Amino acid sequence: MSAVWQIHISVSLVCYVDDKVSRVAWLNRSNIIFAGRDKWSLDPRVELVTKGQLEYSLRIQKVDVYDEGQYTCSIQTKELSRTSQVFLIVQVPANIYKVSEDITINEGSNVTLTCLASGRPDPMITWRLLNPSAEPLDGEEYLDISGITRTQAGRYECKASNDVASPDVKYVNVIVNYAPFIKDTKSSDPQVGRMGVLQCEASAIPKPEFKWYRDDKRLSNGQGISIQMMGSRTLLLVSNVTEEDYGNYTCVATNRLGIHNASVFLYRPGTANNISGAVAVSQSLWLLLGSLTCLLLKC
Repeated sequence: MSAVWQIHISVSLVCYVDDKVSRVAWLNRSNIIFAGRDKWSLDPRVELVTKGQLEYSLRIQKVDVYDEGQYTCSIQTKELSRTSQVFLIVQVPANIYKVSEDITINEGSNVTLTCLASGRPDPMITWRLLNPSAEPLDGEEYLDISGITRTQAGRYECKASNDVASPDVKYVNVIVNYAPFIKDTKSSDPQVGRMGVLQCEASAIPKPEFKWYRDDKRLSNGQGISIQMMGSRTLLLVSNVTEEDYGNYTCVATNRLGIHNASVFLYRPGTANNISGAVAVSQSLWLLLGSLTCLLLKC
């Protein structure tokens, strides 16, 4: 017979006798705990429970893992002797005792996250990236991520469970550095004398630094130019636009991992669609020319 108990819980091992008993004792393995009502054990957590003359039970306060093992209630009468045995199993809730610190890593690097746990029985360890889907990841004590990408950044959850108590949960924050990528630009078509506003937005970690250029000349605040930085966005304000201000501007986003640039236009009023249409017509002509050449060459 076995009895399963959680650590730090008080345990009662029950033994019943009859009025013909001449000797009775409790033993743990071969060590005598009680002989009759005499306590042989020095453990203050152990006590004898007797209710009337028929119960001879052993009580252990705040049971621990070293209490695990076989316990024997030995009963002797004038005619015969018999024993009642119980094997005490002590379970311990899962406990995560080591987990990776928060980490900052460059995109494309290999990452290993660690989560070590103890418990009885041995706990099962699972990982999740707490993005909207939060699907389980393939990994136990060690979660290996090869060539990490920016989409794999976030809060990782390590959970250790063995069904003894509530799972133990720890978290690791992973920040992935990557080079700038300009994801949005907004051109402008102000009238002469009005203000032109050009906008450029980039995604990057660490936060990007922005620069504006007109041809090969870097622009700075002053002489009708105002540059505003707003986190991942920058604005180029051209006050009192003149004919010379119309044209192509370049937004450059940089951090220590790389650089990205994009063209932003200050159009003359009414020419933005014409320029876009001209680009589209040009592309169509090139496609038509390519098709004709392919027919002539029989490709």
